[in-house]
Amino acid sequence: MGVVGPAHAAGATPMDPNEVDGLIPRHITLKRELDEFEQANIMAAQEWAEKRIAKQLLGEAYVRKLHKKMFDKTWRWAGQFRQTEKSIGVDPMQISVNLRDLLEDVKCWREFITYPIDEQAVRLHHRLVLIHPFPNGNGRHARLFTDVFLRSCGAVPFTWGRINLVDASTTRTAYIAALRAADRRDYGPLFAFVRT
Repeated sequence: MGVVGPAHAAGATPMDPNEVDGLIPRHITLKRELDEFEQANIMAAQEWAEKRIAKQLLGEAYVRKLHKKMFDKTWRWAGQFRQTEKSIGVDPMQISVNLRDLLEDVKCWREFITYPIDEQAVRLHHRLVLIHPFPNGNGRHARLFTDVFLRSCGAVPFTWGRINLVDASTTRTAYIAALRAADRRDYGPLFAFVRT
């Protein structure tokens, strides 16, 4: 089944046909319907996450569980690491290793106060997006995971430009540009964006 409508917003990762076949609600035919369905699923996951700030969130199990909660009504593969190459992300065989390295780095940043909390969160978010563990929903997952991390540290979650970053917009364009700058180790634009 293919979803009719604009295929992808700028910077979105295309899915392969097998991933698209994982769509659970078979009545969806338009991209806007998919976006609305996913958003309802994500809102429920956000509520779940905010009520249960996990002490063990810096582990692969929680990373997967959060993604599963975000998309479990939408995609059969929710919470499963991708098996295919994408336009962004590490080799699928390296996802677990890269994720473990990131989470261990974050534990060290916390323990030794290597960076201020906002910088820890910005670096966490950027690297999680760069790893791109899942077939889809990586940006949304990384944003919610980062906000849960901030709450677990007693900090205020980011504002993320105060707009829906799924749809094409100047705010989404600024977000993608900030991530690309961070790829070049220039975190300034991302720092500015997350508290806008």
